[in-house]
Amino acid sequence: MNISVGIVAGRRLSVLLNAPFSVDGTIAEGAQEVVADGDEMVWRGKRYKQIDFLPTAEEGSFSIDDVVIGVNFHWERRERQTFRGELHLVMNGDKVQAINRLPLELYLESVISSEMSATSSLELLKAHAVISRSWALLKCAEWGRREAENNSRKADGQMASEDKIIKWYDHDDHTLFDVCADDHCQRYQGITRAANPHVRQAVEATCGEVLMSGGEVCDARFSKCCGGAMEEFQSCWADEPKPYLKSLTDDAANVPIDLSDEAAAERWIRSAPDAFCSTHDKHVLRQVLNDYDQETPDFYRWRVEYGQEQLSELVGRKLGIDFGQIVDLQPVERGRSGRLCLLRIVGTKRTIVVGKELEIRRALSESHLYSSAFVVDKEDVLDGVPQRFVLTGAGWGHGVGLCQIGAAVMGEQGYSYKEILSHYYPGATINRIGI
Repeated sequence: MNISVGIVAGRRLSVLLNAPFSVDGTIAEGAQEVVADGDEMVWRGKRYKQIDFLPTAEEGSFSIDDVVIGVNFHWERRERQTFRGELHLVMNGDKVQAINRLPLELYLESVISSEMSATSSLELLKAHAVISRSWALLKCAEWGRREAENNSRKADGQMASEDKIIKWYDHDDHTLFDVCADDHCQRYQGITRAANPHVRQAVEATCGEVLMSGGEVCDARFSKCCGGAMEEFQSCWADEPKPYLKSLTDDAANVPIDLSDEAAAERWIRSAPDAFCSTHDKHVLRQVLNDYDQETPDFYRWRVEYGQEQLSELVGRKLGIDFGQIVDLQPVERGRSGRLCLLRIVGTKRTIVVGKELEIRRALSESHLYSSAFVVDKEDVLDGVPQRFVLTGAGWGHGVGLCQIGAAVMGEQGYSYKEILSHYYPGATINRIGI
């Protein structure tokens, strides 16, 4: 089975064919420049709607300059990346879209090498191989359905009114390929992060294994650090609860937890309960955090401060609303892990309720706040207007499904990959399917 991955789109793409590639019966190799012009692209003086570069040998690869990684995150950067498989260039609006088509298992080797390091335990790598395969197969099936429905269905959601901005962001907005290459889907960096034998062993050992529930492949979500409590699916995305994505403590007890009550959430966030993901062990963290991820030093519990002028400018710019001065940030609704689903932003000019969790994180940060599990302290209040806001928070990411740092600790402690998966996806089963 093959999967198509959207790599990058731009008005001009610089591609290096590192081996001979076939293009409409001719052979191309070396540096190539493709430029968008209207609704077509220009390559070697000719105009195209689509160009298909097919490797003439299995090991053939190509490199693309200025691939953006960490889109909209604080570590965003551009780099040259190298990929195996086919390269398809198509027009995406007024830009040239690069799409890599390759076998699913080869894709998984790259995803796991991009998400994890060579020092990861074999059991952690096996667990990630199963969830990455499950998620990719689910997205491919959904993409096929969307194509058959002429792309009439779109999973990103929005509910807006005069006093509410409620949005959630999912992965089903891709119409030209199955998945993208960045954190919006799964990190995929081709052979730029070379797959090590450990990763290949994990993919081969779990070949065809997926998580299933109710006869369907699971929507196997994962995040960096759950902060000690996993969140439910519907708190972050559409109101479609998944029986295997529950709110549980990230410890050996693995018991249900409900921090939707404000007092309970505040006690939890201001404390630091023991959890698998509560670790400062550099050996463990290096398994999950690549070099740019390690630019984020604190994530299990964190603290962010904003001055009045800074916060009012930031929120106004990110949401496109003139709030005046920010008077309060009021919790309206929390999920069972304590993550905010709805937040009321009170200004001297406007008051708006914002949700869901990612929209809250985007509104309160230049990139993304670590998570929406936070409490707010208002300081230096003058004439009813705080001059400083202090956010104390827990975790890194949406917290749904597998917690990568927690799973890394479990692997180090001797848990098998099946035990890791059972911990984060209770009730789901591991099935082997033909692919």
